[in-house]
Amino acid sequence: MLNLDRLRTLHAVARHGSVSAAAEGLHVTTSAVSQQLAKLERETGQRLLAKNGRGVRLTDAGRLLADHAARILSQVELAQSDLEARRGQAVGELLLGAFPTAARGLFPEALATLRAEHPQLRPRLREMEPDAAVPSVVRGDLDLAVVLDWYNKPLPMPGGLVKAPLLDDPADVAMPAGHPLAGRAEVDLEDFADDEWISWPEGEFCHDWLMFTLRAKGIEPRVRHTAEEHHTQLALIAAGLGVAVAPRLGRGPVPEGVRVATVRQLTMRRHVYAIWRADADRRPSIRAAVDALRRAGRKAAGRP
Repeated sequence: MLNLDRLRTLHAVARHGSVSAAAEGLHVTTSAVSQQLAKLERETGQRLLAKNGRGVRLTDAGRLLADHAARILSQVELAQSDLEARRGQAVGELLLGAFPTAARGLFPEALATLRAEHPQLRPRLREMEPDAAVPSVVRGDLDLAVVLDWYNKPLPMPGGLVKAPLLDDPADVAMPAGHPLAGRAEVDLEDFADDEWISWPEGEFCHDWLMFTLRAKGIEPRVRHTAEEHHTQLALIAAGLGVAVAPRLGRGPVPEGVRVATVRQLTMRRHVYAIWRADADRRPSIRAAVDALRRAGRKAAGRP
């Protein structure tokens, strides 16, 4: 009889690519992963791992069993989803991920709602960018993630996922109070062709979006500074060090020394939505989380 926990360990090594990464994904030690795999090799009578330089690789038997493990674990999740749906209660652990402004702008309200309405549910939030959250949901490291794309640049989404819109998040241009355009309510992106920009770190989805959008307007962006957090970007702007796109979700009052303006004839919006695996679609805990996030989204957008 194959042990389900050991199959889950093998599946983690297959999807993460190493024993150490699998241990991190499973929140256990590397020694525990190695012990589980050694027991699985004894149970199967097959060698499942082989040395590969300083790491390991799956043998042919290991890959074969890992493929079966993926299907078995998917069926187990589907069975758990059906049982939870039959019971009709949101209970147990729910692993959640969200990009920083959603974690700040939606989750305090949503998590408080879940605690009040579903006291047997144990949600756990991890802050992460969409390009990390999507594969985490696919792999099963997260049950649900809140991600985003932009009005003119969709986030690539693999098959097997379900998504639900939460809100549209408008974005403004933020500039120093001493900027020549600081007194305007509306601006054009072309007005900032000669400005230095403050962006998200290179390689992030939002940084790529900003480069794409400015270049589409004939602007070759001069990015002087990068910062992960919008509050850090706004502090740099207050010091007169550049301009930036400033989404409204989770933004709060802007610092002294910063002015914001909407972009004329261009609705700059982020589409914010929740994603989860299709085989978990019937879980009441997923439905409860989506409902709580939608309510938090309506409140953040100023809608009843």
